[in-house]
Amino acid sequence: MTKKELVLRALKKEKVERVPVGFWFHFLDDPENAAPSKENIQLNIEGHKKFIEAFRPDFVKLMSDGYFYYPNDVIQQIETTDDLKVIQAIDSNHSWFQGQVELIKKQTDQFVEEIAAFYNIFAPATYFKWQLPGGEAQFAELLVKAPELVAQALEVIAEDLVTLVTKILAETTIDGIYLSVQNVQDSRITKETYETVIQPSDLKVLEAANKSGGQNILHICGYEGAKNDLNLYQNYPAAAVNWAVGPEDVSLIEGQKFFDKTVIGGFENSSRGLLYQGSPAKIQVAVEELLKNAGTTGIILGADCTVPSDISLENLEAVRQAAKLFV
Repeated sequence: MTKKELVLRALKKEKVERVPVGFWFHFLDDPENAAPSKENIQLNIEGHKKFIEAFRPDFVKLMSDGYFYYPNDVIQQIETTDDLKVIQAIDSNHSWFQGQVELIKKQTDQFVEEIAAFYNIFAPATYFKWQLPGGEAQFAELLVKAPELVAQALEVIAEDLVTLVTKILAETTIDGIYLSVQNVQDSRITKETYETVIQPSDLKVLEAANKSGGQNILHICGYEGAKNDLNLYQNYPAAAVNWAVGPEDVSLIEGQKFFDKTVIGGFENSSRGLLYQGSPAKIQVAVEELLKNAGTTGIILGADCTVPSDISLENLEAVRQAAKLFV
C-alpha cells in the first residue's frame, strides 16, 4: 500500500495497515501579506521540496503562501455598506487562477514517492476580511449593519473560488482541497448570522470541490486560540475534519462521534505544546493514548493547525513511528 493509498483509505474510513500522519508548515514569514512575486513563489516551492525530502510525509497540505491575497481591489476601498454593492467577480483569465495551477504543478513535481496532496483554500469570508482595510473588526461591523449585502459580496468571492477549485482539481494531480473556515471572532455575530450570511459561501466552494472529484478536508481554524462553534460545521460535506482539540475542548474521539467522518489532529500546534517541547518518548505515550481512545479507523494523526517552522522533525517522526507500533 502506498502512502497515498493509505491516506485515501483513511479518508474513506476503511481499514488501514497503520494510522497515517500529517503535519504542515508555512514557508513564508508573513504569508497573509506576501505578494505572488517570483521570489515568494520560489520560497514556497523550495520549502515544500526541503520538507518532503527530509520528512517523507504520508501526505502534503500544499500551501498557498504568496496567494493569500484575493485580487479584488474594490474590497480594499470599502468604507460604507453602500460600497459593498459594487463588488464584482474578477476576470476568469486573471493570473491568480492560473498562477496557482502552475504553483501546484511545481509543488507536486517534487514528490519523491506517491503521496496524497490537498491544496490550501480559505473560505470566502476569510479572503474578504483580510482585504478589508479594517480587517475582521470592519467585517463584523458590516455584518451587523448590512448582512444581505455582505452575503452578496461573499457569493461573488465564492464564485471566484469555485473557478479556482475547479481549475486546480481538473488541471493538476492533487486529491482535494483543504478548506479553512472560522467563526467571526466577535460576540455580536450569532450562530444564525453565520448560517444565513456566511455558511452558503462556504458550502458553495466545498460542494464545487466535491463535484470536481476531490476528497476534501475541512479545517476549522483555531489559530492563536480562535474559538469556533463546531455545531455550524457538523454537516459540511467534507471527507475529513480537522479542528483545534485544545481551544475547542473537543477530543478526537468526541469529534468522531460528532462529525461521523474521518478526523485529523490530536496535537496542539503551538510552541507550548507536547509536539514542540516534548521528547519522542513522551510523544509516543501520547499517541498510544490517542489511538486507544479513538481507534485506528477514520483517523489521521496531526496538529490543530500549522506547526512552527523550527519544530523538530524528529518529534513529528516520533508520532508516525508510534502509530506504526500501535496494534
